Amino acid sequence: MTAGPNPVFRSVATVLSALAVVGLLAGCRVDPAEFAGLADAPEDLAAWGLFEGDGSSQEPVEGVIPYDLISPLFSDYALKLRFVKLPPATKATYSPDEVFGFPVGTVIAKTFAYPADLRRPDEDVRLLETRLLIHQAEGWIGLPYVWNEEQTEARLKIAGAWLDTDWIDFDGTERRHTYLVPNANQCKGCHRVTEDTVKPIGLKARYLNREFSYPTGPENQLAHWSVHDALDGAPSPLEVEAVPIWDDPTSGSVEERARTYLEINCAHCHNPGGPGRTTGLDLTWGERLPRELGVFKSPIAAGRGTGDRLFGIVPGRPDESILYYRLLSVDPGVMMPELGRRLVHAEGNDLIRQWIEGMELTNSAEGV
Repeated sequence: MTAGPNPVFRSVATVLSALAVVGLLAGCRVDPAEFAGLADAPEDLAAWGLFEGDGSSQEPVEGVIPYDLISPLFSDYALKLRFVKLPPATKATYSPDEVFGFPVGTVIAKTFAYPADLRRPDEDVRLLETRLLIHQAEGWIGLPYVWNEEQTEARLKIAGAWLDTDWIDFDGTERRHTYLVPNANQCKGCHRVTEDTVKPIGLKARYLNREFSYPTGPENQLAHWSVHDALDGAPSPLEVEAVPIWDDPTSGSVEERARTYLEINCAHCHNPGGPGRTTGLDLTWGERLPRELGVFKSPIAAGRGTGDRLFGIVPGRPDESILYYRLLSVDPGVMMPELGRRLVHAEGNDLIRQWIEGMELTNSAEGV
């Protein structure tokens, strides 16, 4: 299947395509390979040398690679700009199913932003925060940098921050929201893919196998990385699976798009080795047994998160399904995911509802 970008992220790619020509190897003021941790973290994002000038244009310097995902994690409707910087003379290692292997000293940056109007994502954009993941010898560490009102600098906020935001929604509705910048420890909440391992989430082949608008023109991201010596061992993109875009009906079936949505939003915890493994749910893309997805599965450790419902998923009955109930909530003791959102994702929930409604009882019961 070949998946194209949805309108919002196509616009993000358009913004990035206007940036400077991307090279792949350059130094920065902080040496990530020698970075000693929180006590050694610079106060100013600019010290990492990722962007031109003060960084407000999000123009990457030579050696920083912009990228995008086919289907991104929901973060309270914020747009995201993504970048990765590899140490000199190194490559990421391809994996057909898991997150690529990145050498020590890699820096991954993700900037969260709101345009004044989501219908015009290229205009009047306010940068909120830039989160860094730095690969140390002992593992990955996360750092949140918060942009000031003047959009001239981003400062380290180890304790996180609360930012008042307002924007116009896709339907023209004015929205107001207090956006949460997670503290440094909370970064582990989403990126702890096993009990003891913190990793990036979206940098998998099936989420990167799409075109990106580079300054030199559109090119498949996997091919671009390989050609520019940033990725080792990758086959032709034609041989790599690509997930559908969750909100594009032309890119896949309801089930395929719902499974993509659940993996990118939930499977970093709900996998056999993750922090949510005690629930018995496996929401990774490759899982096919209905019971592992929650079909007629009784809760193990949900507490009041069940809403007095009996099963994770009841085929044909989303309102009786714990999974759907928790996606609808913003109660900290009920909502899922626990971190990364404070708003209900109406459009994503509509897709999950449609998926559960379309399940046939006889077929869904197989493998239970």
